[in-house]
Amino acid sequence: MSSLKNFADLKSLGQQLKTQQEAKLRAEAERLEQEKKTKAEANIFRSSIGSVEPLKVAVKHQATPVRPAPIPFQYIADEKAALQESLSDEFDADSLLETDENLSYTRPGVGVDVVRKLRKGHWVIQAQLDLHGLRRDQARDSLGDFLRRCGRNGVRCVRIIHGKGLGSVNKEPVLKHKVRNWLIQKDEVLAFSQATAADGGSGALIVLLKA
Repeated sequence: MSSLKNFADLKSLGQQLKTQQEAKLRAEAERLEQEKKTKAEANIFRSSIGSVEPLKVAVKHQATPVRPAPIPFQYIADEKAALQESLSDEFDADSLLETDENLSYTRPGVGVDVVRKLRKGHWVIQAQLDLHGLRRDQARDSLGDFLRRCGRNGVRCVRIIHGKGLGSVNKEPVLKHKVRNWLIQKDEVLAFSQATAADGGSGALIVLLKA
C-alpha cells in the first residue's frame, strides 16, 4: 500500500515537472516570436524611410561688434570752456603799446626786433580773419575761435582785418581798439603791428603767435 502511494506521488511530481518544462518552453517560444516580430517591424520602418544621414549644421558667422568711437569728453569740455571765455572790454592796452604811429606791441621777453620783422614781412601770413560788419560780441568770439584754431594747426603769422571804422557811428574805429585790447590779453600772442599799406594799412594788424 505504501509503495503504491510513493509511486503515485512520484508520478504526480513528474507530471508537475513536465508541466513546468512545457510552460518554460512556451514562454521562450513566445519571447523569440516577439523578438522576431520587433525586428521585422524595425526593418519595415527603416525600409520605409530609406537611408538616413545626419543633418548638416551650418557654420555660424560670429560678427565682430563694431565699437563706437570714444567720445572725447575732456576735449569737448575744454572747447566749451574756451568758447565761453570772456575777453575783457575794459582792459586798457594803451600803457602796453609802443608809442609809435603804428601802436605796435611785443610781449615781455620778446626781442625788440620782432615788430620790425613783422613790418618787413619776415613771416609769411598763413591765415587771416576778417571782422568787417561784426558786432562787438561777435567779433570777440570770432577772434578767440580763430586764434585757437591757429594754435591747433601750428599757424604762426596771421592778419586780423578790423577795418578803419569809416562805417561806424561818428566814424570812430571802435573795433580797431577793441581788437588790440583783446589780442594783448591772449597768451598765445607774442607781438603785433599795423599792417603795411599792401596788407590793409590801418585797417588790419599783422600778428605773431607762439610756435
